[in-house]
Formats: sequence, structure tokens, C-alpha cells
Amino acid sequence: MRNLTTKLAPTLLAAAAVVASAMVPCATAHAQSTVKIVFQAPLRVLDPVFTNAYITRNHAYLVYETLFALDAAGKPQPAMVESWKESPDKLSVTLTLRKGLKFHDGTPVTGEDVVASLKRWSDRDAVGQRMMAATAKIESPDAATVVIQLKQPFGLLFEALAKPNLPAPFIMPKRIAATPVSQAITEVVGSGPYRFVAANFQPGVKASYVKFADYLPRAEPSSAFAGGKLAIADRIELVNIPDSQTAINALRNGEVDFVEDVPPDLMPQLEGAKNVALKPYGKSTNMFTMKMNWLQPPFNNVKVRRAALAALNQTDYLDAQIGDAKLYQLCGAVLSCASPYASEEGATQTKKPDMARAKALLKESGYDGAKVVILHPTDLATLGALASVTAQALKEIGMNVEIQSMDWATLLSRYSKKDPVAQGGWSIFQTGFASLDLMSPLTNPNLDGRGETGYVGWAKSEETEKLRGQFAEESDVAKKKQIAIAIQKLNYEQVLFVPLGSYSKFKAYNPAKLEGMTEALVPLFWSGKK
Repeated sequence: MRNLTTKLAPTLLAAAAVVASAMVPCATAHAQSTVKIVFQAPLRVLDPVFTNAYITRNHAYLVYETLFALDAAGKPQPAMVESWKESPDKLSVTLTLRKGLKFHDGTPVTGEDVVASLKRWSDRDAVGQRMMAATAKIESPDAATVVIQLKQPFGLLFEALAKPNLPAPFIMPKRIAATPVSQAITEVVGSGPYRFVAANFQPGVKASYVKFADYLPRAEPSSAFAGGKLAIADRIELVNIPDSQTAINALRNGEVDFVEDVPPDLMPQLEGAKNVALKPYGKSTNMFTMKMNWLQPPFNNVKVRRAALAALNQTDYLDAQIGDAKLYQLCGAVLSCASPYASEEGATQTKKPDMARAKALLKESGYDGAKVVILHPTDLATLGALASVTAQALKEIGMNVEIQSMDWATLLSRYSKKDPVAQGGWSIFQTGFASLDLMSPLTNPNLDGRGETGYVGWAKSEETEKLRGQFAEESDVAKKKQIAIAIQKLNYEQVLFVPLGSYSKFKAYNPAKLEGMTEALVPLFWSGKK
């Protein structure tokens, strides 16, 4: 799962024509400015391939770039690539890099850097592994060119190269990309709009970034992760403030300029506050989820999983955890309601639960009173109400339920255990994800059907894996939509996981310094306006 340290909030492909980008001089929206920012967790790991932590993702978008990037419509657009050409059979793709691209150490970006970066990323990332399984070779015949030779069609090639969530295919120098994927890199060198200041980094305490003078933004207007990226400040100072109330006070007092995650109970304090803007990242930016343990009783029985699903009600969860109905949305889409493939097919938990049906399903399953252990984090208030809601619903249909409470670090260790509950195992694990992580069947870990080698809960569904493979190979958008709906239906038939509702994550900032920030589901400190 993802890093959720202070979340309320933890917190596509269309074939495109060849587009050439004109290079424009580097500029900033606010000259000679320093911005102090607070993210939702302390920054310790700097490697965006080694970890999938949200804090590392935020750090990485300041520093690195990808070959392609998703625009606000969720479509891949060229980023580091100036032009590309596909063979008629779509088995060969030739990428030409933009002229003048430089890394922060002053060296030029070359095709060899790209090849090395993609290979390291694909060793770690599930989408990258699927891409490489369909690839015969990736090579760089000259410094400006990369050729991807496929063994078979891979309809999500450009989508994979634009993957926005971690591990992401960020490009770094070959000498750094040669680091084994099992080892986190410590030298941060990218080609993005900001340069990481290594001398100022104190893990878990602070980090600094300065505008990269040799950065060459694209000419197009910024659109989410794509388009022109004009640094919005000359210097960014990241400071760690673990307490949300302290961070809000610092923002109101002008001591910091940006707070990534504002809990709903603190939002009233910012209403009418001078020099403070409060804004959502979008609608349905995050989702609560439930995983049942397929390896151990009682949820190794699909009929018990169906009975539990029938007893659940999203409104109960959202009222308990979020409270304000203006901030949450009922959503049964397994890919999140922010996904272009969103569907409500098969979802029952968005409606009033049929407890009589749930009891009947449980009786039909032959449930023998096996204990259900729900993991509950005591030090993560943003998830704290979920366990009790689940326990109440399952007890009502006659299940033997026990909530086991522990701190978040212990829970993360515990949830990887495959043992029976009597030996320290578990039955139900609930958490939250950014919608960005759920929007595709390939990136959504909850749809992993590989069994014991897959994501926690260890769901085994050969049908789901077959459909995910078809989705990866398909390039037709309408056909991909139909595959996504089939995956949605299958999820609710087999109950791989349960979406517990969506909510909107809010940021707060000083508009005098940060007005014009590009809108996206994550904080991006650039503007598309000169």
C-alpha cells in the first residue's frame, strides 16, 4: 500500500500524432522567490523507483521528468520526447529526444540514459514488467534516439511511459540508473525544473530545491503532468511539520506557504484567513478500501466474502471518517471515480445494505463462527474510524469479530503475515489510496489476482489476470473500456477488494506566492504561464 502518514487523506491512451516541441527560454512565474512547503510525511527515501511512498513521489516531480506525461484528460503527451514514429505493425517505436535537454549535473540527456532508466524502472514496476515482457529490446542507436522493438502488440506503451504514480519511469543518468533496484539511490540528479540541493538535505527534517537554470520547458501550456513547466519559485524549502494543527498555524502566520493535506476538521480555521487559499485537488481524489484475506478462514470462502460485501454501506464509513458530506462521494468504481474507465457495475455498498440478504448468504456459506480479525491503526486518525464501522456491520449479520489495535508501523509489519489469525495473521485490512494509483487495472494493486505472490490479501483470480493482460495489449479505447467493465464485474463477483467511498483531498497555500500552480491530483510546483 501507499504511505499514508497524515492523510485525511493519507492522500488512456489515445494514439497521438507526432508533435514537435519548440524550446523556450527558462522563466519563472515569480522572480527571486522562496516558497516554504509542508508535505504529508517526512522525506527520507529519495529514490522514486525503490519506494512508492507519496512523499517521495512529490519530491520526484520537482526533480525528474518522464518521456511522456499525462495531461488533464488523462492522455499521454510528449514530455522529454520531441517526436516519435511507429511502424505500420506497431511493433517498432522510434523516439527522438528533445534537443538541449540537460541533467542537473550539466551532462546532456542521451538515449543510453533513457534505456538504463527504463530497465531499472521495469525491474520494480508491475506495468514496466508487462511492457518488458512484450519487448524484444530497447536500444539507443545514437544520443538522441531510442528504439523500442516489441515482440507482440502492447497497447499501453505510451501510457506506461507516462505512468504518473510510483514507481514511475523517471529518467536519470545512466551511471545512477545502473544502481541495483534492490538498493535505493542516494544521489538525486534529474532534468526537471528544480535541482535538489544535496548539502541541505536532512532526512525526515528538511530538503531544498532551486530552479534549474538550464531547464527547457515545452512550449505548450501546462496540463496536469504534461506541457510547459515554468518553475513557480526560485527556491523551495521543504520542512517537516508532523502535526496538522501546527502546520495550519504556521500557514496562517506566514511561516510556511503551502500545506499539502488539510484535514476536514481543521478547514473551518482557514475560512476567511488572510493570505490563505483552500482548494481541493479535484473530485474523488482519494478512496478508502478494504482487503479481505483470501488465504485464511473465513474469507477464503467466496460466499463469506459476498455476505460481508452485502452488509457494507459506504455512507456509514464516510460519515464516520470524513463527516462532511460536501467532502465525500459515494463511488463503487474499482478504478475510482476519477478514472476514465469508471463504472458502478456490480457495486452494492453505495446503497442501503440488505442485511437480510447478507445473513442468508452467510448461512449459505456454512460459516462456523471463525474469528474475524480487523487491523486497526491507533496513531493514524485519518483511518481510525473504519475498523469500528466494519466490525458493527459484520457483527450484525452474525460474525465473530475482534478489532486488534496497534500503531501504524506495527500494522504495516503485521499485514504482510500470511499466518492464521491465531498465529498473528489477520482477516481484514483497510486503508486509503490516491485515485491516481487506482485509475488503471494495471496500476491498481487491489486488482492483483496472482495469489500468494501478489498484493496483500493474496486474491487469486486467473480470470482477472487474463483480463488485465488483455487490457495491456489493447489499444482501442472503447474496447479497453469494455475490458475494464468486465474487471469491475468480476471484482464484485469474487470480491477481490471493496471500495469504501471517495473523498476530496484539500491543499492550503499562500495565493500571493503560489497562485497559478498547475492543477493535478498531486502538488506540482510549476505553472504554464509566463
